[in-house]
Amino acid sequence: MSENRVQRPRRFLVCEPRHFGVQYAINPWMNPDTRVDVDLAQEQWTALISAYRSHGHSIDRLEPVPGLPDMVFAANSAVVVGGRVFGSLFHAPERRPESTHYDLWFKTAGYEVHRPGSVVEGEGDLVWTGRYLLAGTGFRTSREAHREAQEFFGHPVISLTLVDPYFYHLDTALFVLDEENIVYYPEAFSPGSREVLRRLFPDAVLATRDDAMAWGLNSVSDGRHVFIAPQAETLAARLADQGYEPVPVDLSEFHKAGGGIKCCTQEIR
Repeated sequence: MSENRVQRPRRFLVCEPRHFGVQYAINPWMNPDTRVDVDLAQEQWTALISAYRSHGHSIDRLEPVPGLPDMVFAANSAVVVGGRVFGSLFHAPERRPESTHYDLWFKTAGYEVHRPGSVVEGEGDLVWTGRYLLAGTGFRTSREAHREAQEFFGHPVISLTLVDPYFYHLDTALFVLDEENIVYYPEAFSPGSREVLRRLFPDAVLATRDDAMAWGLNSVSDGRHVFIAPQAETLAARLADQGYEPVPVDLSEFHKAGGGIKCCTQEIR
């Protein structure tokens, strides 16, 4: 496509993987017997931060806490829209202490933080499109949390049901390209949810299962550049054909815990 895609600078909150590891299993990707190369994980994460900075995005960092190996997955901690912070209440008891540390960071930075009463896992399942929130449920975040988020933000929330345990969070099956379009893997959703997405985004870029399993849907777009797993080759080529610029960043060590680029990236709007 010849049209020029417009980049918008973003502000990201991240957490260094100093204590990262696979110490329990709360999704199909995780096996506590899996060995994580901590040095490689640190190198990969550092490369992601460097890629963001080199493309004009600003980075805030939260200090990691020993004993919380998944704290690197900053996206799950909250969703921030219009300077308002809707916090998290994790499904797994192992991850619940993470919320306290993220809440404290936001409060110290001057934000008011809403403590949810229902299970909700931040940007993992609440995806801001620029007009409304797409909200995943089925494995982690509850439908009650969708209602709670709508009341808090005053923006429409559209519930989508996830049906494949490998895509347990919405951000493993869908990401926003810009304020007009998205990318998603249709088979991750229930038939009714697929129909909703077809109606809302008739020109959406559709991904294959291979690209989804390669963590291609756990990508971050700034409207022009798409930070994407290099293993998702078919999807990257399709995005390039649509006028976007794929920026490959390999986070393969984090795939062992069921996470990727977006999981490591909380956007502060």
